[in-house]
Amino acid sequence: MRRCTSAVRLDFPAHIVALFAPTLRLEDHDAFCELGEGHDEDHADLISIKDPTGPDRAVWARWNDQAVRLASLDWCQTENHKEDACGLFADHPAAHGWDVRDLLKEAQALALERESQRRHRRPRTEGN
Repeated sequence: MRRCTSAVRLDFPAHIVALFAPTLRLEDHDAFCELGEGHDEDHADLISIKDPTGPDRAVWARWNDQAVRLASLDWCQTENHKEDACGLFADHPAAHGWDVRDLLKEAQALALERESQRRHRRPRTEGN
């Protein structure tokens, strides 16, 4: 399944940054939905794996057409046959994290691999 293409700009007001400062560093950035395409619930992007409310929770940005909010959510406890964790929050819609393909990241990884191979190729010498 392809990754959802929704994105939102997170610009945190100074008072919110100050409120979270003792436990969580909030920085303005573009958030990209990590869920599979076609989901019906709010979009979601992981903000921090360190949640001050508990070790089995993470802070996520959730958004829709009307609003953006921060949410403290439990991790999805599902593991695949390789014992890889899902990487999304509990009760997330659609596919688990390992089934969601990020085509941009895949293209970037392929380009980096090709560039690395090109750089490590031995130069051809006469007679070879």
